[in-house]
Amino acid sequence: MIPGSHILSGFSLGFHQRRQLRQLLDSTSPRSCILEFTPEAFSASGIAALALDFDGVLAHHGAPAPLPEAVQWLKRCEAIFGGEKIFILSNKPTEERRRWFAAHFPAIRFISGVRKKPYPDGLKKTGELAGVPLSSILMVDDRLLTGCLAALVAGALPCYIRRPYVSFDHRPVAELFFLLLRAGERLCVRLFSRF
Repeated sequence: MIPGSHILSGFSLGFHQRRQLRQLLDSTSPRSCILEFTPEAFSASGIAALALDFDGVLAHHGAPAPLPEAVQWLKRCEAIFGGEKIFILSNKPTEERRRWFAAHFPAIRFISGVRKKPYPDGLKKTGELAGVPLSSILMVDDRLLTGCLAALVAGALPCYIRRPYVSFDHRPVAELFFLLLRAGERLCVRLFSRF
C-alpha cells in the first residue's frame, strides 16, 4: 500500500460522505468528550459493540495509558457491553498501550493488521470479532476524516468527540498539529457540504 494513501482516501471518501459528515458536525456539541456519553445510553440506543480511538479520546497524544477518568468510563462500558465487545481501533496502536490494556482490561482487544482509518477494514474486523452487525457498532473518534468517516463508509455509527484530550505540556508540537488538523477537517466538511 502507498504510504499516506489513507490521507488521500480521507478527502475522497469525505467528499462522498460530505452531507453525513456535516450533519454529524452540526449535531455534536462543541464541548463533547467521552464523559458526556454514557454507556447506558449507547446500549439503550441499540449499540452492541464499541470501537474506540485512543489519542484524543482516551488520553492525550502519545500517552501510554488512558487518563484516570477515561479508565472509569471504560469500566462502565465493560460493565454494560462486556470487554469482548470493546475494541481499540487506533492508527497508532503502540505496544506499550497493548501491554497496559492486557494488564488492566484483558478482554478489550486492539484491531490491527488492517488498513488505517478512514478505510472501513478495522470496523469490518470489529464486527467479525464481536459477532454483531456493523450497524450496531459505535466508532468513537475525535477525527471527522478518519474514524467518523470510516464508520459512515462501513455502515457503522459515528460518535464525534469535539473536545479531545490534549496536553501541550507533554507533546506541544503533536498537539498543535492535531489541533490544526481537526480545525482543517471541520472547515473541509463545511466547504465540501456546499457542493
